[in-house]
Amino acid sequence: MESGGGNLEAAIEQRLNVEKQMRLAGEVAETKKAVTEILQLCFEAKAWKTLNDQIVLLSKRRGQLKQAVTAMVQQAMQYIDQTPDLETKIELIKTLNSVAAGKIYVEIERARLIKKLAKIKEEQGLIAEAADLMQEIAVETFGAMAKTEKIAFILEQVRLCLDREDYVRAQILSRKISPRVFEVDPSKEKKKPKEGENMVEEAPADIPSLLELKRIYYELMIRYYSHNNDYLEICRCYKSIYEIPSVKGNPEQWIPILRKICWYLVLSPHDPMQSSLLNATLEDKNLSEIPQFRLLLKQLVTMEVIQWTALWNTFKDEFVNEKNMLGGALVEKAAEDLRERIIEHNIIVVSKYYSRISLERLAELLCLSIQEAEKHLSEMVVSKSLVAKIDRPMGVVCFQTTKDSNDILNLWATNLEKLLDLVEKSCHQIHKETMVHKAALRG
Repeated sequence: MESGGGNLEAAIEQRLNVEKQMRLAGEVAETKKAVTEILQLCFEAKAWKTLNDQIVLLSKRRGQLKQAVTAMVQQAMQYIDQTPDLETKIELIKTLNSVAAGKIYVEIERARLIKKLAKIKEEQGLIAEAADLMQEIAVETFGAMAKTEKIAFILEQVRLCLDREDYVRAQILSRKISPRVFEVDPSKEKKKPKEGENMVEEAPADIPSLLELKRIYYELMIRYYSHNNDYLEICRCYKSIYEIPSVKGNPEQWIPILRKICWYLVLSPHDPMQSSLLNATLEDKNLSEIPQFRLLLKQLVTMEVIQWTALWNTFKDEFVNEKNMLGGALVEKAAEDLRERIIEHNIIVVSKYYSRISLERLAELLCLSIQEAEKHLSEMVVSKSLVAKIDRPMGVVCFQTTKDSNDILNLWATNLEKLLDLVEKSCHQIHKETMVHKAALRG
């Protein structure tokens, strides 16, 4: 073993001299060859400590060539997965990371090293440490990194933040990815780089395709929006997954996703965006495959009062069965919020048919107590989804909107215009009749 060590040291010393001569002469190819040979010798001898020492030594040599450092880091990265134990692996990654730190020409390699180290930390259960490590790297500034690799890296940052329940940072990181990037046709995008432009590296083999990344992105965003119970945004995320060709071509995948779209549409508060999505979903021919959900959405667009108990009895089994579907169960509050949405729908229906209604009758139509009916009505007025006034002493609800002076004046002006128009038409008819009679008398 001693003699082997001595031979290794002698071989390294010999190549170090060669490296020095070539470096000082500015011979790029020969310098690269010398440094990679030194690393190869250490690797073949399984001298991991010597390997780490040589990497640091070579990187710090005076006037070391950028190309030599790049070649050395890339060479040593191939040895990471062949280390004998985890401790050696971490030590090698940390050595390479310290060498690559602050050097733009090896920034992509450093990002990949950090990703490997973060994965090890996560496997050890240190999610917070893994998330902190990943956040050190801002891959969106790397010009030479492939687009898919950048997106995959940012998505990994988002996932780790969600795992540690840091929702604010997860949102900030997710905004680095524009959803429009997934709509680009990759076949049209490939163009030959112009002279002087930086070459973009090919993404590693383990990086998913753009459409796979699209699905991962929206699944992570569903996790984020589920934390805030933002049903409409969850629905839009599922809608984007539903549009992916590989999903739309497979009924086993799109049926559970279309079910989710329907559920979250029903759970979303009533507003123009929800109404637009609701009508668009109803026009989807695939909805005929799940007729119960078509019926559910039809009830929401029909201006009729929905009986909550009847609806719940019809859809309770489907609601419970959702947890066995792709994407898992609905959020915890979903059952309560579903009832809220049905009550809100019923109040809007009543406001369309009545200008004034007693609180007692309103509560009867909603199948609620007077206090509950008043509470729900007040919440809708506060959220500006409805205009109403309650006369509590009289126990009457008025749904008519109060008009301001400008509206009243405009209405008067319109009515006067119509009146004058009628007078003018009448005068014209009288004049016409007089002329006809005069002509008849002359005859």
